[in-house]
Amino acid sequence: MTTDAADLPIPPPIVPEHTLSAPEWGMASFLVSEVAFFGTLIVTYVAFMGRDVVGPTPAEALTLPVVILSTLCLLSSSVVIHAAERALERDEPRIFCLFLAATIALGIIFLVLTGFEWYELITKHHLTIGRNLFGTTYYTLVGFHGLHVTVGVIVMLIVLNLALRREITSANRTGVTLVGWHWHFVDALWIVVFLVVYVASRSGA
Repeated sequence: MTTDAADLPIPPPIVPEHTLSAPEWGMASFLVSEVAFFGTLIVTYVAFMGRDVVGPTPAEALTLPVVILSTLCLLSSSVVIHAAERALERDEPRIFCLFLAATIALGIIFLVLTGFEWYELITKHHLTIGRNLFGTTYYTLVGFHGLHVTVGVIVMLIVLNLALRREITSANRTGVTLVGWHWHFVDALWIVVFLVVYVASRSGA
């Protein structure tokens, strides 16, 4: 008994497997190394927490109002840059530029508020990087995070300039995607830093 070929089941269509591009793999590898780097800084901060023999302590020096405001700005910027990426996918360059500019503004506000916080710590509490263990680990951890925010803002300014010159479109948005990855990483990292530095150490944990 023979079977007609028309009666045989038809296999489903082959769907190409989505894999990361070379630039995406590169950024993913970079972010993994950043996790290791900041993980070391955070572990060091926790290891020396509460071991100071001279003040000020985190509970004495750190205040929450300014930090909460800066945190809200930074976390909001993640939502805004995501909206910018979606606008670029829809080929809406004006909306993309608007959202990207808003993300840059929120990042700058975060940096300004961090600078104001450091000014208060130095002038009112005399907390410098060489004052005690808290000062050393605090400025190192928060400072490196601030450096990453600064780099992100600079790169986004470059991207915005290219977009205004119509050199970035939905067809070549890989660079924008990678910038978004970096910015989301910086925002997620700040949540951990905030919980460790401004919540755990202030409570005496």
